[in-house]
Amino acid sequence: MRLTKHGHACVRLDAEGGTLVIDPGTYSPDVDLAGVSDVLVTHEHPDHVDPDLVVPAARAGTRVHAPADVVAWLSSDHGVDAHTVAPGDTFDVVGLAVHVVGGEHAEVYDGLPGCANVGYVVRGVYHPGDALHVPELAVETLLLPVSAPWLKLAEALDFARAVRPERAFPVHDAMLSEIGAAGVDRWVELKGGTDYRRLAVGESVEL
Repeated sequence: MRLTKHGHACVRLDAEGGTLVIDPGTYSPDVDLAGVSDVLVTHEHPDHVDPDLVVPAARAGTRVHAPADVVAWLSSDHGVDAHTVAPGDTFDVVGLAVHVVGGEHAEVYDGLPGCANVGYVVRGVYHPGDALHVPELAVETLLLPVSAPWLKLAEALDFARAVRPERAFPVHDAMLSEIGAAGVDRWVELKGGTDYRRLAVGESVEL
Protein backbone atom coordinates (compact mmCIF):
# COMPACT_ATOMS: atom_id res chain seq x y z
CA MET A 1 0.00 0.00 0.00
CA ARG A 2 1.25 3.47 -0.88
CA LEU A 3 0.54 6.53 1.29
CA THR A 4 0.75 10.02 -0.21
CA LYS A 5 0.68 13.20 1.88
CA HIS A 6 -1.36 16.08 0.50
CA GLY A 7 -1.88 19.50 1.99
CA HIS A 8 -2.76 19.83 5.68
CA ALA A 9 -4.74 16.79 6.91
CA CYS A 10 -5.31 15.02 3.60
CA VAL A 11 -3.74 11.69 2.67
CA ARG A 12 -4.20 9.23 -0.18
CA LEU A 13 -3.91 5.46 0.14
CA ASP A 14 -3.35 3.39 -3.00
CA ALA A 15 -3.95 -0.35 -2.63
CA GLU A 16 -4.42 -3.23 -5.07
CA GLY A 17 -8.19 -2.80 -4.85
CA GLY A 18 -8.23 0.92 -5.61
CA THR A 19 -7.62 4.32 -4.07
CA LEU A 20 -9.09 6.11 -1.08
CA VAL A 21 -8.55 9.65 0.20
CA ILE A 22 -9.02 10.86 3.77
CA ASP A 23 -10.08 14.45 4.56
CA PRO A 24 -9.76 16.39 1.30
CA GLY A 25 -10.31 19.88 2.69
CA THR A 26 -9.87 23.50 1.70
CA TYR A 27 -6.20 23.49 2.74
CA SER A 28 -5.54 20.57 0.37
CA PRO A 29 -5.94 22.08 -3.11
CA ASP A 30 -3.25 19.76 -4.49
CA VAL A 31 -5.37 16.61 -4.13
CA ASP A 32 -7.13 15.22 -7.22
CA LEU A 33 -10.16 12.99 -6.58
CA ALA A 34 -10.55 11.87 -10.19
CA GLY A 35 -10.65 8.07 -10.22
CA VAL A 36 -10.69 7.81 -6.42
CA SER A 37 -12.95 4.98 -5.27
CA ASP A 38 -13.76 6.24 -1.78
CA VAL A 39 -13.39 9.33 0.40
CA LEU A 40 -13.34 9.14 4.20
CA VAL A 41 -14.28 12.30 6.11
CA THR A 42 -13.52 12.67 9.81
CA HIS A 43 -15.73 15.68 10.56
CA GLU A 44 -17.57 18.71 9.25
CA HIS A 45 -14.90 21.44 9.26
CA PRO A 46 -13.91 22.84 5.86
CA ASP A 47 -10.20 22.09 6.28
CA HIS A 48 -11.26 18.42 6.29
CA VAL A 49 -14.10 18.39 3.76
CA ASP A 50 -14.21 20.83 0.85
CA PRO A 51 -17.48 20.62 -1.10
CA ASP A 52 -15.73 21.93 -4.20
CA LEU A 53 -13.64 18.74 -4.13
CA VAL A 54 -16.03 16.19 -2.63
CA VAL A 55 -19.34 17.01 -4.29
CA PRO A 56 -18.16 16.67 -7.93
CA ALA A 57 -16.35 13.45 -7.02
CA ALA A 58 -19.47 12.03 -5.37
CA ARG A 59 -21.56 12.91 -8.42
CA ALA A 60 -18.98 11.12 -10.58
CA GLY A 61 -19.31 7.93 -8.53
CA THR A 62 -16.84 8.26 -5.66
CA ARG A 63 -18.29 6.81 -2.45
CA VAL A 64 -18.15 9.16 0.54
CA HIS A 65 -18.12 7.92 4.14
CA ALA A 66 -18.67 10.43 6.96
CA PRO A 67 -20.37 11.11 10.31
CA ALA A 68 -24.13 11.69 10.25
CA ASP A 69 -23.97 15.50 10.34
CA VAL A 70 -21.70 15.59 7.28
CA VAL A 71 -23.93 13.11 5.43
CA ALA A 72 -27.00 15.25 6.20
CA TRP A 73 -25.23 18.42 5.00
CA LEU A 74 -24.09 16.81 1.75
CA SER A 75 -27.64 15.61 1.11
CA SER A 76 -29.53 18.80 2.04
CA ASP A 77 -27.15 21.39 0.61
CA HIS A 78 -25.62 19.53 -2.33
CA GLY A 79 -28.00 16.69 -3.20
CA VAL A 80 -25.44 13.90 -2.96
CA ASP A 81 -25.66 10.70 -0.95
CA ALA A 82 -23.02 9.41 1.44
CA HIS A 83 -22.51 6.48 3.80
CA THR A 84 -23.01 7.29 7.50
CA VAL A 85 -20.33 6.00 9.86
CA ALA A 86 -20.07 5.98 13.65
CA PRO A 87 -17.53 4.78 16.22
CA GLY A 88 -17.46 0.98 16.37
CA ASP A 89 -18.34 0.51 12.71
CA THR A 90 -16.22 -1.67 10.44
CA PHE A 91 -16.53 -1.77 6.66
CA ASP A 92 -14.38 -2.57 3.62
CA VAL A 93 -13.00 0.01 1.20
CA VAL A 94 -10.86 -0.92 -1.84
CA GLY A 95 -10.26 -4.32 -0.24
CA LEU A 96 -9.10 -2.85 3.06
CA ALA A 97 -10.89 -3.10 6.42
CA VAL A 98 -11.77 0.32 7.87
CA HIS A 99 -12.37 0.62 11.63
CA VAL A 100 -14.16 3.74 12.85
CA VAL A 101 -13.04 5.05 16.25
CA GLY A 102 -13.29 8.17 18.41
CA GLY A 103 -16.49 10.19 18.38
CA GLU A 104 -15.91 13.79 19.50
CA HIS A 105 -13.86 16.73 18.23
CA ALA A 106 -11.22 17.93 20.68
CA GLU A 107 -12.29 20.99 22.65
CA VAL A 108 -10.87 24.32 21.54
CA TYR A 109 -12.41 26.50 24.25
CA ASP A 110 -15.48 26.55 26.48
CA GLY A 111 -16.99 23.36 25.04
CA LEU A 112 -16.53 24.42 21.44
CA PRO A 113 -16.68 23.31 18.68
CA GLY A 114 -18.77 20.45 20.10
CA CYS A 115 -19.14 18.44 16.90
CA ALA A 116 -18.70 14.81 15.95
CA ASN A 117 -15.25 13.60 14.89
CA VAL A 118 -14.33 10.07 13.94
CA GLY A 119 -10.94 8.54 13.32
CA TYR A 120 -10.19 5.81 10.80
CA VAL A 121 -7.81 2.87 11.16
CA VAL A 122 -7.15 1.45 7.69
CA ARG A 123 -4.88 -1.60 7.67
CA GLY A 124 -2.80 -0.22 10.50
CA VAL A 125 -2.83 3.41 9.30
CA TYR A 126 -4.59 5.71 11.79
CA HIS A 127 -6.00 9.12 10.90
CA PRO A 128 -7.53 10.64 14.07
CA GLY A 129 -9.05 13.76 12.51
CA ASP A 130 -9.27 16.57 15.07
CA ALA A 131 -8.98 14.51 18.22
CA LEU A 132 -6.45 12.58 20.26
CA HIS A 133 -8.43 9.38 20.75
CA VAL A 134 -6.21 6.37 21.50
CA PRO A 135 -7.74 3.34 19.75
CA GLU A 136 -7.67 -0.17 21.16
CA LEU A 137 -6.52 -1.42 17.75
CA ALA A 138 -2.85 -1.83 16.95
CA VAL A 139 -1.50 1.11 14.92
CA GLU A 140 1.50 0.69 12.66
CA THR A 141 1.38 4.14 11.04
CA LEU A 142 0.10 7.21 12.88
CA LEU A 143 -0.86 10.37 11.05
CA LEU A 144 0.04 12.74 13.86
CA PRO A 145 -1.70 16.13 14.17
CA VAL A 146 0.98 18.68 15.07
CA SER A 147 -0.67 22.13 14.90
CA ALA A 148 -4.21 23.28 15.64
CA PRO A 149 -6.22 25.68 17.83
CA TRP A 150 -7.21 22.64 19.90
CA LEU A 151 -3.69 21.23 20.28
CA LYS A 152 -0.41 21.97 22.00
CA LEU A 153 2.84 20.22 21.24
CA ALA A 154 3.06 18.39 24.57
CA GLU A 155 -0.33 16.79 23.86
CA ALA A 156 0.83 15.63 20.43
CA LEU A 157 3.92 14.06 22.01
CA ASP A 158 1.83 12.31 24.68
CA PHE A 159 -0.57 11.09 21.99
CA ALA A 160 2.23 9.55 19.93
CA ARG A 161 3.58 7.81 23.02
CA ALA A 162 0.13 6.48 23.97
CA VAL A 163 -0.63 5.11 20.49
CA ARG A 164 2.86 3.57 20.17
CA PRO A 165 2.98 3.24 16.37
CA GLU A 166 5.92 1.83 14.45
CA ARG A 167 6.11 5.06 12.46
CA ALA A 168 4.47 8.49 12.37
CA PHE A 169 4.05 11.23 9.78
CA PRO A 170 2.87 14.74 10.68
CA VAL A 171 -0.46 16.05 9.43
CA HIS A 172 -2.68 19.00 10.28
CA ASP A 173 0.26 21.31 9.71
CA ALA A 174 -0.89 23.97 7.23
CA MET A 175 -0.75 26.66 9.93
CA LEU A 176 2.98 26.10 10.56
CA SER A 177 5.74 28.18 9.02
CA GLU A 178 8.93 26.43 7.88
CA ILE A 179 10.54 27.47 11.17
CA GLY A 180 7.58 26.19 13.16
CA ALA A 181 7.51 22.86 11.32
CA ALA A 182 11.22 22.35 11.93
CA GLY A 183 10.75 23.07 15.62
CA VAL A 184 7.88 20.60 15.90
CA ASP A 185 9.88 17.95 14.08
CA ARG A 186 12.84 18.33 16.46
CA TRP A 187 10.61 17.80 19.48
CA VAL A 188 8.78 14.78 18.04
CA GLU A 189 12.05 13.19 16.95
CA LEU A 190 13.47 13.77 20.43
CA LYS A 191 10.47 12.83 22.57
CA GLY A 192 7.95 11.05 20.38
CA GLY A 193 9.48 7.61 20.90
CA THR A 194 8.74 6.35 17.38
CA ASP A 195 10.16 6.41 13.85
CA TYR A 196 9.10 9.85 12.64
CA ARG A 197 9.67 11.86 9.49
CA ARG A 198 7.94 14.61 7.59
CA LEU A 199 6.54 13.96 4.13
CA ALA A 200 6.54 16.86 1.70
CA VAL A 201 3.24 17.70 0.04
CA GLY A 202 2.82 15.19 -2.77
CA GLU A 203 5.47 12.82 -1.40
CA SER A 204 4.66 9.11 -1.17
CA VAL A 205 5.91 6.22 0.96
CA GLU A 206 5.37 2.48 0.61
CA LEU A 207 3.93 0.77 3.70
